[in-house]
Amino acid sequence: MGPFLKEGKSVLLAYDQGLEHGPSVDFDDRNVDPRFVMELAAKGKFNGVVFQKGVAERFYDGRLPLIVKLNGKTSLPKGEPVSRQVCSVDHAISIGAKGVGYTIYLGSGFESEMFSEFGRIQEQAHQRGIAAIAWIYPRGGAVANDSTKEVVAYAARAGLELGADAVKIKYTGDPDSFSWAVRSAAGMKVFMSGGPKAPTDDAFLEQVRGVMKGGGTGVAVGRNVWQNAHPAAMAEKVRAAVFGS
Repeated sequence: MGPFLKEGKSVLLAYDQGLEHGPSVDFDDRNVDPRFVMELAAKGKFNGVVFQKGVAERFYDGRLPLIVKLNGKTSLPKGEPVSRQVCSVDHAISIGAKGVGYTIYLGSGFESEMFSEFGRIQEQAHQRGIAAIAWIYPRGGAVANDSTKEVVAYAARAGLELGADAVKIKYTGDPDSFSWAVRSAAGMKVFMSGGPKAPTDDAFLEQVRGVMKGGGTGVAVGRNVWQNAHPAAMAEKVRAAVFGS
């Protein structure tokens, strides 16, 4: 995780939602253009940017470290969630990646398939000297509440057990309960998933401060920055909440 850390902390800008949600859900006339987000990532002094491979191939310009998301799904199919690999580790490296990301839906009826796929990806990434980051989201019929202390800690521990260098998980709602997820990760880097746009900027920033108080590494934020009316200013506030200045 070295290229993505500053003083052991990190703020990543995520922009892989176009495949997951479709353009009409998350994007407007400004942020539908990946060039806008690439510029925001660079000028906002983020520690890394997250793209799917097609966006990275066309719009990544090397100004900050890249994470390529290796799997994906749309919001159209119903039933138990599964997200399969759409990009190889080697191809991600060829377009500039210093890390790769992969989503696992913990609790899905297809979790074993995603475990197996991530296991191969993690080994390939480490053989080539780059980070393997697991987005671990408990979902499916077996999961009643994906943000409880117990379920979020399970997600963090699963990332450790599967060999991830970092895990991206939901916030539990308070620093004390989130600290159990951090302890369960046993030294692995722990990022909060930024999630959908919060009702207010202050509400989101309070979550970020809670993550850091609970011992987290930082946040992988997307919509709460590039959907903001003033994204550069919001990026500065998020950085301050993570780095304490």
